[in-house]
Amino acid sequence: MELRAFYEQGYSAPVEEGVIYARWRALGAVAKADHVLELSAGFPAGAQPPARVLDIGCGDGALLAELAERRTDWRLAGIELAERAARLAAARCPKAEIRAYDGETLPYGEREFDLAILSHVLEHVPDPLGLLREAARVARKVIVEVPLEANVSARRMAKRGIAREVGHIQRLSRRSVAALAAAAGLRVVAEISDPLRRPVHTFFAAGGRARAKGNVKWLLRRGVHTLSAGAAERLFTVHYACRLEPPPAPALARTNSA
Repeated sequence: MELRAFYEQGYSAPVEEGVIYARWRALGAVAKADHVLELSAGFPAGAQPPARVLDIGCGDGALLAELAERRTDWRLAGIELAERAARLAAARCPKAEIRAYDGETLPYGEREFDLAILSHVLEHVPDPLGLLREAARVARKVIVEVPLEANVSARRMAKRGIAREVGHIQRLSRRSVAALAAAAGLRVVAEISDPLRRPVHTFFAAGGRARAKGNVKWLLRRGVHTLSAGAAERLFTVHYACRLEPPPAPALARTNSA
C-alpha cells in the first residue's frame, strides 16, 4: 500500500478503536516528551532553549499536545503526511501550526527552526536518510527517537509480523542511527535508552493474568536494562532517543606573525 494511503487508513479506525489508539498514543507521548525535554536541556552552556520546534510526522498531535502543556514558551509546529491525522493534530493542539507534507520536501526554509523532532518516524519511511537531511536543513538541531529492533526478540516471526502491521519498514540499531546521522552531516551529542515503562507493557492487557504477565515483562526488561543497556538492546526492543547536531566548525588555522 502507498505510504500516504497506509497512514490515512491507520487514522480512520472505527470510533471505539480510534479512542483506544488515541489513548495509546497519548500514553506514549508522555515518555517521548520526557526524552525531548531531557535532550533539549543539554544545549551548550549559555545557549537559549529552542524557540521554534517542528514535530515532523506529528501524527494526531499527541506529542505536540504534551509539549505544549510543559513548555508554553516554545512555538510549536507539526507536519504530517496523512491529511486526517493533520486535522486531528490541529484540533488536539490548536496553538501549533500544522501543515501537510508531500513526503519529500519540508515546506520550510533553511534553519527556520531551532529544533526538529523525528519521534518514531524514521523506521516508517523508505528513505530515512533523505528525511533526516531535510530535518537538518530546516533546523539547527534534530532529536530522533526510534525503536531499536535489531535484536533477538524482534527477529521472531510474530514480532516481525507486528512490526509490518504498524508500518515499520526499517530495522534500526544504535549504530545504524549514528551512521544515518553521519551521512546527513550530523553527529550524536546526547542519547537516551529506555526499556519502556510499566503502563506501556500493560496497556492492552485484558484480565489479571495478562496484566501480571505485562508486569513481569516490565520488571525483567527494566532489570536487564539497569545492569547493561547494551545487553538489553541485543535481547529486546528498547526506545532510543538522541540529539543530533552538525559537527563544530573547524578552527581557523593560526599563523605566526613575523
